[in-house]
Amino acid sequence: MSEKENINSIFMKILPEKIFNAAIKNINYKQLNELRLRAGKPIVVILGNQYYFVSEKGITQNIDESIICTQCDIDNIIFRASECSIYAVNEQIKQGFITINSGIRIGIAGTGVCEGEQIKTIKNFTSLVIRIPHNIKNCSLLALKYLFEKGEFKNTLIVSPPGSGKTTFIRDFINQLSERNISLNILLLDERGEISPFCDGENNLVVSNFCDVLSFINKPQGFLIGIRSLSPSIIVCDEIGANDDILAIEYAGYCGVGVMATAHAGSINELKNKPNFKSLFDKKLFKRFIVLSSRLGPGTFEGIYDENFVPIKLADIDYS
Repeated sequence: MSEKENINSIFMKILPEKIFNAAIKNINYKQLNELRLRAGKPIVVILGNQYYFVSEKGITQNIDESIICTQCDIDNIIFRASECSIYAVNEQIKQGFITINSGIRIGIAGTGVCEGEQIKTIKNFTSLVIRIPHNIKNCSLLALKYLFEKGEFKNTLIVSPPGSGKTTFIRDFINQLSERNISLNILLLDERGEISPFCDGENNLVVSNFCDVLSFINKPQGFLIGIRSLSPSIIVCDEIGANDDILAIEYAGYCGVGVMATAHAGSINELKNKPNFKSLFDKKLFKRFIVLSSRLGPGTFEGIYDENFVPIKLADIDYS
């Protein structure tokens, strides 16, 4: 089955027929980034970093022609995506998402149900953001040579706003090491099942010969289990931010294990001001910081910096 056929089959299962036929069936899926559905609002599709509305005749820039998403559409999609058992995916739902085949992630907005400080679930769903992962081959090459020094990997943090290519970068990094036969053992902590998804027993996104994957395990547990049992050279994970994540990275450093991670920030200055990261910066646990943006589409390289935030390589493009 081709990637297009695979994506089509997944969307046919979860989307109402009218939305599938209008939004997905006849578009270039390689440009498809997101589908956004809000109850009572026009359906929006993002293609190649451009926003369009969904009409009965296909995508359009005319809001007056757009299909309005109903509450029934929202509930129907969640029900289908959970394979008819919302209870079975509640651990994901209470974190604000459901991950389905091929790493397609459905972000969820609604009403949180809390017990003390713990979120028990989300109900009364009001919005869905369906994100489609893509491989962009060679997107990490511009930075790759700066991540090693005398054969030693330098701990690296990939920085960008949401949806700007961080996950795509780390996938390509893992694949590039394998393609170059750099036989470092990589442990990928895929906490949400979207970096290295399996569909029908196959993985079309992370194809490394030297990568082990732990899915749906939080970072503190994943670091501990992985270091004890899988002897990784480098641990790769997505979206750090909590204090426990920081402690896990410090633990890896004490064990002689390299780390590549991602974090949300719009610039190197915004990153420097994130309070939870102060200990990482003070201890210089990250030796490289790569900044990405969406200026020319997701994954636009803005620059790479050393542990003192001094530029090593900046984008050659003048955006002024």
